[in-house]
Amino acid sequence: MARLPLLRLFSLALRQLLRDARAGELRVLFFALLVAVASSTAIGYFGARLNGAMLLRATEFLGADLVLEGSSPARPEQIRSGIELGLDHARVVEFSSVIATDNGIQLSSIKAVNEQYPLRGELKSAAAPFADETAGGGPKPGEAWVEARLLTALDLKVGDSIDVGMKSLRLARVLTYEPDRAGNFYSLTPRVMINLADLGATGVVQPGSRVSYRELWRAAPSSTALQTYRDLIEPGLAANQRLQDSRDGNQQIGGALGKAERYLNMASLVAVLLAGVAVALSANRFASRRFDASALLRCLGLSRRETMLLFSLQLSVLGLLASLAGALLGWLAQFGLFYFLHDLLPADVPPGGLLPAIAGIGTGLVALAGFALPPLAALGRVPPLRVLRRDLLPIPSSTWMVYGAALLALGLIMWRLSLDLVLTFALLGGGVVAALILGGLLLLLLQSLRRLLARASLPWRLGLGQLLRYPLAAAGQSLAFGLILLSMGLIALLRGELLDTWQNQLPKDAPNYFALNILPADKDAFGARLLELQAQSAPLYPVVPGRLISVNGEPVQAIVSKDSSGDRAIQRDLSLTWAADLPPGNALTAGTWWSQQPGDEIPGVSVEAKVAESLKLKLDDHLVFTVAGETREARVTSLRTINWDNFQPNFFMIFQPGTLKDLPATYLTSFYLAPAMTGRSSTCPGPSRRSRSCRSRPCWNSCAASSPK
Repeated sequence: MARLPLLRLFSLALRQLLRDARAGELRVLFFALLVAVASSTAIGYFGARLNGAMLLRATEFLGADLVLEGSSPARPEQIRSGIELGLDHARVVEFSSVIATDNGIQLSSIKAVNEQYPLRGELKSAAAPFADETAGGGPKPGEAWVEARLLTALDLKVGDSIDVGMKSLRLARVLTYEPDRAGNFYSLTPRVMINLADLGATGVVQPGSRVSYRELWRAAPSSTALQTYRDLIEPGLAANQRLQDSRDGNQQIGGALGKAERYLNMASLVAVLLAGVAVALSANRFASRRFDASALLRCLGLSRRETMLLFSLQLSVLGLLASLAGALLGWLAQFGLFYFLHDLLPADVPPGGLLPAIAGIGTGLVALAGFALPPLAALGRVPPLRVLRRDLLPIPSSTWMVYGAALLALGLIMWRLSLDLVLTFALLGGGVVAALILGGLLLLLLQSLRRLLARASLPWRLGLGQLLRYPLAAAGQSLAFGLILLSMGLIALLRGELLDTWQNQLPKDAPNYFALNILPADKDAFGARLLELQAQSAPLYPVVPGRLISVNGEPVQAIVSKDSSGDRAIQRDLSLTWAADLPPGNALTAGTWWSQQPGDEIPGVSVEAKVAESLKLKLDDHLVFTVAGETREARVTSLRTINWDNFQPNFFMIFQPGTLKDLPATYLTSFYLAPAMTGRSSTCPGPSRRSRSCRSRPCWNSCAASSPK
């Protein structure tokens, strides 16, 4: 007999599928796939949109898509290349200077911007302190926007004038928000924003001045011009220049969301596993109820291959329809997730695109192939003689094929959800071991049950006899649901662990205020005021700015690679301190602390481990610093790891006590102040408020106290 054309075979498969659907035999299989795809798609969209929001927030933190930063102006060809590529451009110049008024002077952070600034995010300002803020705009030539704390410190109001160098500027508005305000713990001096056109008239920036120049760039959505520009200028960057993009910010704020996304993916995996068991059971029933139909088709002339293809087409169409419906349901469900969590998530969340839906559909089809094809393969092995002898059964599938296909499908789905091969193999290995142990226990239990039923009453023998008649099937089904319950218990345990980790990461009494620039004359009074307020305080650390200039006689610029943390550390002054005891949250990884070291002519210094790795430092290396115009030497005596999340003052370099004591220093600390005491503290405890800055810890800027110094 001639082979049946594929189109005719497909038409026959559709007619049989519609007939079976009307009979209600495929509902379990359809809804099992629907649940698997819907859960996977919903969580996929949730994670993709959160990641997109995180990337947008990261670009907002930069004020642009890409920033070229340096201590000297960018070269003309670097600017020209970006403009020729069609990129939007803005320029920012930052430096510290003293603001002079009739009421006094104040060290401030000056930021000169042009009209295009910012390229991402918006400036926010108010007409007066504590007035309603408005978004957009920027200082015009002759104007200055300042933070409210500068008005308080110098007893100023909007409309007054201040002198920035040789230029007098009118206070036009109160600056309330900058999208790219750095989270550096030591950049807490009051902000003064001026127009870039007024910078030359101030006369402040002179050769040798410490100035930060930032060129901001923005590309159109889906444009490759930004990457082209980066590839073009990156090889020619000067030693004092570096590029920043959204990936730098994303690495800092993505950890907690990454943990949550992995947990949600694990929950989705349990839903897929549950659906997979339902698919396997319903596909097994689907195949067993079609043994007669398969034998009849073989008698009518269909080959084994065509019979298999016919039933495979039925399940494929069913799986595709269920997957499409599940993807649509998952797409709708993720809106519900964002609705219920809208108070905890960013307001502007970008759309997720088509990738999560495609991945969800793929998950459903892989689950169908892994769990349904092994029972379906039996339909191709039904002998035509079954039409006359219904006791004839197909040759059973290979055990390796049945369980191997299921494991392969689970492995692919696990990898897709976690993108972690180690985690995938660990889960698969643990699942196989658990299945072997539970399966063995179930078979032993069934054997024991056989002996117990011999002495049991008739109802018990009739009720449980079916389990003993097919022990492998009973053990397999019990094992499947047992593994599902085990997985659900694991998810509940992980949920508790995740919440406990987040809650314990930051103690209830973690510092919520930071104080710096405390003068030595005010140190004792400041400490007494903290005691009066019952504040839980970290030690008062002396701080001296200094710069590392050489390691073992070799200039430090020749040692580190560009864009590393070591490179960023040597391009600015470090905040150096000394301490007799190892600070809280620090742990030695190499070397010894001062109390265990013999006296030495060259004082010791303890270095943070990651910076030591970037600078290629090891124990006993000889370091040279320039501090307050003087050269100071030190020997590396220990390496430390630091918990940057403890909201304590942390340092790259801690010197041996007495090393820098003869140099001018200010003090800093962090402390926890109970809400009931906040009203008594005003803004800063202690006298001489102008000698220091205090700031309470806001939600998104709390990392400022933890950034490397």
